[in-house]
Amino acid sequence: MAGDSSVIGRVGELTHATRGQGGPGEVRVKIRGGTEIFLAWSERPLPAGSPVLVVESRGPRAVGVVPWSDLPDTR
Repeated sequence: MAGDSSVIGRVGELTHATRGQGGPGEVRVKIRGGTEIFLAWSERPLPAGSPVLVVESRGPRAVGVVPWSDLPDTR
């Protein structure tokens, strides 16, 4: 079954921590006029409450995420 490409590029918040290669967490994403929950996979563990950017769809209810900050880089 194909993934949901409309979620790619959305920012969400982890509701359950990811464990990197150890397993997924969960991310809450505002999409389609509401909020949806997806399984969230990341390269390294990320704590619950982290803002993340959805970078890939891994199936109908699973996504790949990376850490996200909307703060400007001041370096």
